Amino acid sequence: MTNRRDFLKKAGLATAATVGATTLAAPYVHAQRRPIRWRLQTYAGPALAAHVIKPSIDAFNKAANGEMEIELYYADQLVPTGELFRAMQRGTIDAVQSDDDSINAPVDVSVFGGYFPFASRYSLDVPALFHHYGLKEIWEEAYGEIDGVTWLGSGAWDPCNFVTRDPIRSLEDLRGKRVFTFPTAGRFLSRFGVVPVTLPWEDIEVAMQTRELDGIAWAGITEAYTVGWADVSNYYLTNNISGAWAGSYFANTDRWNEVPEHLQTLFKLCMDSSHYYRQHWYWWGEAHYRTTGGKLELTSIPESEWQQLEDEALAFWDEIAAESERSARVVQILKDYRQTMQQAGPPYRYG
Repeated sequence: MTNRRDFLKKAGLATAATVGATTLAAPYVHAQRRPIRWRLQTYAGPALAAHVIKPSIDAFNKAANGEMEIELYYADQLVPTGELFRAMQRGTIDAVQSDDDSINAPVDVSVFGGYFPFASRYSLDVPALFHHYGLKEIWEEAYGEIDGVTWLGSGAWDPCNFVTRDPIRSLEDLRGKRVFTFPTAGRFLSRFGVVPVTLPWEDIEVAMQTRELDGIAWAGITEAYTVGWADVSNYYLTNNISGAWAGSYFANTDRWNEVPEHLQTLFKLCMDSSHYYRQHWYWWGEAHYRTTGGKLELTSIPESEWQQLEDEALAFWDEIAAESERSARVVQILKDYRQTMQQAGPPYRYG
């Protein structure tokens, strides 16, 4: 009597059947492997992170199908933001979402992260500069000289405006104001009498209530309403010192290299999904809260007077360019880009 195995052998199908059985068993074998686990800390607190990163991390964990899981931590939750780079380099955490400036990245281009004064007018300027004007290659070069951390890419966030207790209607009104802001932005604004203040992110709201702070130059109006700062402030200055925050993703190099190529690709796709969401969320929010927010009175400094800040920013650029050859290359790119946008005219630049 011919059994099933004999039949398959005669038919030349035994090998195929064996392969099929192995293939069917593969998911079971995979399920026995321990997933790669990462701890990623963002610069943002929980309310803000719910928009700027959490949906993309949730999507990654779902799409990774048990092969990898990323645990998300918020501002200062595991490590103070200013120590994030070193902690990532040591392997205390595996990845970071922040700007180079805030995490004290030991590269000369870190000053251009966050809000480099007047480097951008709109959020689309940031990806255009990185992907079409050469900043991506410069950042890869800079971080390639640093052991232990891999720069994964950058994107755009919101503009940098002032949210204050008292109205700002002239440059003189800025003088003496204690303002929570980013390191390089604070360095620039101090030229106009602003007193930069560094505090843990979670303490800002209380600092505004106790008058330890007079204002915040850390975001646009979307974030002011989202995180609760609009509840402890009175005014919003419509003039901004930068049209978009430039932030990045970083990873511990060894941990990144342990990730299979398909999961590296998935992570970068999720980064892009976050970049895309932020483009339309901030574009919507900046207009929405100005017109319907109801908690902050809008103030403005006349454009002719605000031009003094922009003129001073160009002098500041030249000072930064003198700090290193690579910084000089970045500043030249910003100048070339600025000229191109001005020559292109509306809607790229007005006036």
